[in-house]
Amino acid sequence: MALINTPLIPSLLLSLLLACSACNGQGRNDTTATQPEQEPAGRAVAELGPKANLIFQDRHDNYWFGSKDKGVYRYDGKGLLLFTSEDGLCGWPVLSAQEDRAGNIYFDTPDGVCRFDGRQFTTLEVTERDGEWTSAPDDLWFRMGWNSNGPYRFDGKKLHHLEFPKNEMEEEFRAKYPNISYDPYGIYSIYKDSGGNMWFGTSSLGLYRFDGKKVSWMYEHHLTETPSGGAFGIRSIIEDTDGYFWICNPSYKYRILPDSTESAGLSPINYQREAGIADKAEEALYFLSMTTGDNGDLWMVTFDNGVWRNNGAALIHYPVKDGERDIRLSSIYKDNRGRIWVGTQEDGAYKYDGKAFEKFKIN
Repeated sequence: MALINTPLIPSLLLSLLLACSACNGQGRNDTTATQPEQEPAGRAVAELGPKANLIFQDRHDNYWFGSKDKGVYRYDGKGLLLFTSEDGLCGWPVLSAQEDRAGNIYFDTPDGVCRFDGRQFTTLEVTERDGEWTSAPDDLWFRMGWNSNGPYRFDGKKLHHLEFPKNEMEEEFRAKYPNISYDPYGIYSIYKDSGGNMWFGTSSLGLYRFDGKKVSWMYEHHLTETPSGGAFGIRSIIEDTDGYFWICNPSYKYRILPDSTESAGLSPINYQREAGIADKAEEALYFLSMTTGDNGDLWMVTFDNGVWRNNGAALIHYPVKDGERDIRLSSIYKDNRGRIWVGTQEDGAYKYDGKAFEKFKIN
């Protein structure tokens, strides 16, 4: 995959930014979920638009498809509804979708975070940098685009904008790129691990981890910069069933260790790096999005080199094509029944049928 060197962000890199590694936390809400008294807003459509970059399934088994240029689709197994700004959706592309305890759906967009209660959308008001880092188990986390220094945490009442502690790489980065046009702390990925720790992958300054008490940080050059010299950023993070973390590529896996020392300022993440899985591709593989299958296998998508499956012993390649043309991908998702889906840049949604990925079509 050819990548453009930092600091420029051309149209191809903007397309890559649409990858979603949404964190699937459960959020608090003081309201009780009720069935809508009337049909929700939205417009019935016959088919899914081509730019379905994100897929999410709620507790009622409705599928939601985020779009790069229209809005968000909901498929209930019978019909398809399209919601746009005319219905109150606060923006697009949709970067992530999450559900709280009450069944409200939250959509993260560059223009804001909006909540859908079953009938209508409400845009959450942001409280800018009003306190220290803190969290509760049901908090939801958002990024609102790719150029914010720090995440947005929703506690059920307020959407708090937090700021990352400055790390040791910033001065070196800014000296190298004095006229940078974007924030190197911008978030490319958010992930919640099995212990409830929040991970944030940045565009150029490595990984942040928040354990509920303190923020820690790690950086390895190869995770952000490709062997060809292109800028990739931390676009995907996942924990496997053995407790190892995989970050962007299959070359290494990481065991996170207990903090060994107390240090002033930003704490370094204490970890052990081990060999991962050698890839079979001609070029090094960097993944936009990853998920875990029901059997523990890791499923990972590239931009233009299909889907890769890590079964613990080898990488298995699944091309995603339209005829002879390679489909450009955005994200990968496991639904409530364990089925694997991929969102694409401009070719709708695809679903794994046990052998290959086939295009999803409304019956």
